[in-house]
Amino acid sequence: MTPVLNRLRRAQGQLAAVVRMIEEGKDCTAVVTQLSAVSKAIDRAGFAIISSGLEECFRSGSDEVDRKQLEKLFLSLA
Repeated sequence: MTPVLNRLRRAQGQLAAVVRMIEEGKDCTAVVTQLSAVSKAIDRAGFAIISSGLEECFRSGSDEVDRKQLEKLFLSLA
């Protein structure tokens, strides 16, 4: 999870930069570009969490995994 945390911390910094850009009245195109980068970083963190074993979070003492719940979580990132 360390790479995911690093990605999220970087996104947090990017988001703070976007807020500053808006406060300083920076160019709209630059703000949207940076906001898009933040969004992609957060999405990638979500996909990394899924790919690194989200199934383990939902194991309920048996070998069965609630596939519908996993699918719903995955699609929430799409």
